[in-house]
Amino acid sequence: MAKKRNYGLRTSITVMVSAVVVLVLLVLYFIFRNQIIPQTRHALEDKAITIARTIALMPLVSEGLSEGRSKEIQAYTSKITRRNDILFVVVIDMKSIRYSHPDASKVGLPFAGGGQEAALRGEESISEGSGTLGRSLRAFVPVYDDRGHQLGVVVAGLSMERVQRLVRQNEWTIIAILVSGALLGAGGAVVLARRIKQMIFGMEPADISKLLQERSAMLQSTREGIIAIDQEARITILNVEAQRLLKAAGITGAAVNRPIADYWPELHLARVLVSGEGKQDQDLELGGISLLVNSLPVRVDGEITGAIATFRDKTELAVLAERLSGISVYADALRAGAHEFMNKLHVIMGMTHMGLYDELQQYILGTASNYQKEIGSITRQIKDPVLAGFLLGKLSRARESGIELLLAEDSYLPESADPQVIHELITIAGNLLDNAMEALKGFEGHGGSKKIELAFLYDEGRLLCRVQDNGPGIPSALREQIFVQGFSTKGEQRGIGLYLASKSVQKLQGHLQIAPGGGPGTTFIVDVPYAVKGGETE
Repeated sequence: MAKKRNYGLRTSITVMVSAVVVLVLLVLYFIFRNQIIPQTRHALEDKAITIARTIALMPLVSEGLSEGRSKEIQAYTSKITRRNDILFVVVIDMKSIRYSHPDASKVGLPFAGGGQEAALRGEESISEGSGTLGRSLRAFVPVYDDRGHQLGVVVAGLSMERVQRLVRQNEWTIIAILVSGALLGAGGAVVLARRIKQMIFGMEPADISKLLQERSAMLQSTREGIIAIDQEARITILNVEAQRLLKAAGITGAAVNRPIADYWPELHLARVLVSGEGKQDQDLELGGISLLVNSLPVRVDGEITGAIATFRDKTELAVLAERLSGISVYADALRAGAHEFMNKLHVIMGMTHMGLYDELQQYILGTASNYQKEIGSITRQIKDPVLAGFLLGKLSRARESGIELLLAEDSYLPESADPQVIHELITIAGNLLDNAMEALKGFEGHGGSKKIELAFLYDEGRLLCRVQDNGPGIPSALREQIFVQGFSTKGEQRGIGLYLASKSVQKLQGHLQIAPGGGPGTTFIVDVPYAVKGGETE
């Protein structure tokens, strides 16, 4: 099967517009031909009959017919024939005898060609006929005397050859006009096709269709809610995710072509059109859903043609942030363990080179004993292996920083029935421990001793987590602000850890607070529900 040929947009527009122009011009040609050409003939007929009427009213003609004088009539009609550029003017009496003729020898002879019968009865008529001068278009007008008696007939004739020549001239004039129109139409089609091609950036319809389909697929598949407006602040785009989030917030109904101020007034997207300035990472509460919104103006050739807003549920973003935080905690634990292990290897290698084998044996036994004691203590008190491994990494990192991290002797954490809870606990404990270590950096108070105590206390479906340090503490004026995202006394790009810890506590439907007290340092207390795997108890 032959492959169907696809023509370009420019060619298609040129051909279609040209075809329409030609079709219209053909219709006009037949209209003009059926109207103007007959009008040309009628104009010649009117000319002939007007001349005949004028001559018939002349007293010289009526008197010449009544008195039988042809000489004056012959001279007059010859002059009229020359001045009006017609073929002949013939005057006949009631017996059809000529009183004038372009050929003077035909005067006095009967009229040839026929058609005068109606005129002899007093009726004007027009007809074609062949006479001594060839085929002609003739106008017959009766001649009357002063008393109304008919005396004869005036015949004015136009050559049919001339009539047809004038008709052909008018026809060719029409054709020339229509051909010129066709050429102009074709030229206009080419210019129009080129302009349209430029307006769509040289793309073909298939390319435009594919681009629109891809654009629609991208808009509908993105996890971000997207809403766009035009210059009149009317909604032009609302993707599936935006519809889902807005429906969950209680906003329903048709959106496209509606003013954004009527559909979602809290967004204030129309202000972006006026100001031309975008807004990044705005917190917006809508129907109980916390959204993170970014708004930007849409510019084309430097002019604002609309605005677009993207938004997402902050809960989902918090989940992603928590996962990233958990991964970073695991990575830090592994890094600290690897660093401590390398330090011990360096010690072993140095003692080996020095030949201190007895001391090396004691060092290895001591290190192994301490490590087993540390592991044994943690695994005995912390039954969840993931959290236990995490705490071992934190112990190594604390030693690396010159901080003594202790797990309270009465700590006990049974294995959780839900692995997700352990993940949240790692986020909570990890960020609280990191905050405590950060507070102890560069702190030399209390005899130079830097200590952090961590405790996990389980009791009848509740878990208490306590992180206590002997650092400088937190001023009372700041205790309400430290859980706000971005707030930090350590500089910019900080203030995330305690915010993530508080979000994880909220997710577990627990409580996070700073314990009151006048002692040194800070104590964070976390209380969350905790389901034990398999009904395990202490």
